[in-house]
Amino acid sequence: MAEVTLSATDHLKRFFGFDKFKGNQEPIIESLMNGEDTFVIMPTGGGKSLCYQLPALLAEGTAIVISPLIALMKNQVDSMRGISTEYGIAHVLNSSLTKREVIQVKEDLVNGVTKLLYVAPESLNKDENIEFLQSIQISFFAIDEAHCISEWGHDFRPEYRNLRAAINKIGRKPVIGLTATATPKVQSDILKTLGMENARVFKSSFNRANLYYEIRPKVNIEKEIIKYVKKFPGKSGIIYCLSRQKVEDIAQALQVNGIKALPYHAGLDANTRARHQDQFLMEDVDVIVATIAFGMGIDKPDVRFVIHHDMPKSLESYYQETGRAGRDGGEGNCITFFSAKDIEKLEKFLSKKPVAEQEIGKQLLQEALGYAETSMCRRKFLLHYFGEYYSDENCNSMCDNCRHPRKKFDAQEYLVPILEIVKETHDRFKGPEVINILQGKATSRIKAQRADEGEHFGQGAEHGEPFWDNIIRQAVVSGYMSKNIETYGVLSLTDKGRKFIENPVEFIISEEHEITDDSEDASSASGRATALDQTLFNMLKDLTRKEAKRKNVPPYAVFQENSLAEMATHYPINMDELKNISGVGEGKAKKFGEPFLQIINKYIEDNNIDRSMEMVFKSVANKSAIKVYIIQSTDRKIPLPDIAAAKGLKIDELLNEMEMIVNSGTRFNIDYYLKDILDEDSIEEIFDYFLEDSETGDLIEAYHEFDGDYTEEELRLVRLKFMSEIAN
Repeated sequence: MAEVTLSATDHLKRFFGFDKFKGNQEPIIESLMNGEDTFVIMPTGGGKSLCYQLPALLAEGTAIVISPLIALMKNQVDSMRGISTEYGIAHVLNSSLTKREVIQVKEDLVNGVTKLLYVAPESLNKDENIEFLQSIQISFFAIDEAHCISEWGHDFRPEYRNLRAAINKIGRKPVIGLTATATPKVQSDILKTLGMENARVFKSSFNRANLYYEIRPKVNIEKEIIKYVKKFPGKSGIIYCLSRQKVEDIAQALQVNGIKALPYHAGLDANTRARHQDQFLMEDVDVIVATIAFGMGIDKPDVRFVIHHDMPKSLESYYQETGRAGRDGGEGNCITFFSAKDIEKLEKFLSKKPVAEQEIGKQLLQEALGYAETSMCRRKFLLHYFGEYYSDENCNSMCDNCRHPRKKFDAQEYLVPILEIVKETHDRFKGPEVINILQGKATSRIKAQRADEGEHFGQGAEHGEPFWDNIIRQAVVSGYMSKNIETYGVLSLTDKGRKFIENPVEFIISEEHEITDDSEDASSASGRATALDQTLFNMLKDLTRKEAKRKNVPPYAVFQENSLAEMATHYPINMDELKNISGVGEGKAKKFGEPFLQIINKYIEDNNIDRSMEMVFKSVANKSAIKVYIIQSTDRKIPLPDIAAAKGLKIDELLNEMEMIVNSGTRFNIDYYLKDILDEDSIEEIFDYFLEDSETGDLIEAYHEFDGDYTEEELRLVRLKFMSEIAN
């Protein structure tokens, strides 16, 4: 073994062109070459692949590399063929091969040409492949993306659970498992499932010091993404979205704004996905907009930003996806747009799964939510999740919370009752239940444990849930309590926590973080918050009132406040730009736009405003199938409940869609439906109210005005008619 160790660096230089190993690479290679089972936890960009590629080249026989994605295998096989004159040095064996290609692969394996054979777990588990692999010399088994084995991992794949049996049938050889993301729970699960309890474990730090982490509120997200990407002209970036449709929408929006971008998701055919991936790797395009299907094993070192349109389902997913930024040690910006509504959507998806899977999924979601909402150093929070202690008070301003620190306070007096509740209830409750006790909310579970009879019940009612949640979160990271993931987040007291109860000391933490939660169509409140030029906003507001008076309509029928706020932010100077403002369609722009453009242009000139091109965005014409369907269906006078049912919508969801259509300037006629549910006098009464008496168009005000004579749905429908006819 000494000879191999002495020449390992020479082999590294010979095959890969590197002068020295990174991190734990050399002892990992030594362990595997010594025939020992080896388990590697190494962050993305740390050089995991080399840990089995170099031993495979040096050892007798063929290394079997189990990998979950065809794209990942292709990338690595191409890489290995690039360092060798022998084309057959590396092969894949999977369902994508033709019969002729399979014959060639098997010939190279039998003849000892192939040093690395990449297989998917499904392929390894096939009896015919097991029988064939029994006939060749195997050096070792490498299981890449080993977290796929664990139900607690972020990318669980059931077929990975069968790998141990398949390996034993083929003939047990040393096994190396590798992953970039594994919590302590996932680590033990991997080792146990693979029968590697005695493996040598090499765990590198999860800290990626060059990555900057930031959470942003999900407001005007499409424009915010375009604006951010334009800061990195010609540089590579990845944007992750949870849905295929959103991938397509964002990619198209980037393209029309002059950014070289392509979509990548499972709905595209394999050839298109491979072509788009290659164009990104070859830098023919700068940005890939993708679902989580993209990125595993993609070795592109100079990705400068990773944007999450949606918060991922778990912190493991988040860590792995953000880890694709700055793999060369250079700049890497990780920007996530967060809305609590995203977490609610993911929880709804979970409700269709088996109960055990639901519980695991909910716990992983809660950890992701905690990260998004925390006011402490994000790096410290993230590393703690992976079982690593980060001692620095801040991360050298490499996260938004440390770059813009919130006010700190001593939470000693608040931590004591939390710890005492956990102690008195014998580690039975999760964080939300402890908060319920503090706030005096006697749930059935709290009553069953008689926790409503304790001295701390209701003691913290003056503070809201976010306040207490913040303290619990920071206390866990600081080691006063532990969160047991196997029992779905039950809090337990640590020795440090017990000592704190006996002798409380200063506990300085940051105030809770408030992320303004909003939908992609910003409300008027968020619109006001984002208006950069309050003076112009006020001028536009005054103009709205004047135009409303002149046209004899209420102000909100001209332009709503969020549209005015956007105008005061982006300074549109012509009709094309005005039509890109949310809530301003072509019809509305033509009907009301001219005086607004005049006042904006004059304001820019009078105040010598430098109108950055970053602020001007082109929008994609809305081709949403559901919107086209609604307009066509109302033209055909189909009853609204039938339209809703055809698209799997509730009636209020359909009305939301219809309101967005009307607010953007499109007209439709729903008289045929209104006359079925209201008489003409009632329709006229409500219509006149919105025309003459309502200043805001608010439904609650309208409901009270009519003393509940009309339902909210009836009022909404007449308001739709009013906005369609008067505003458009």
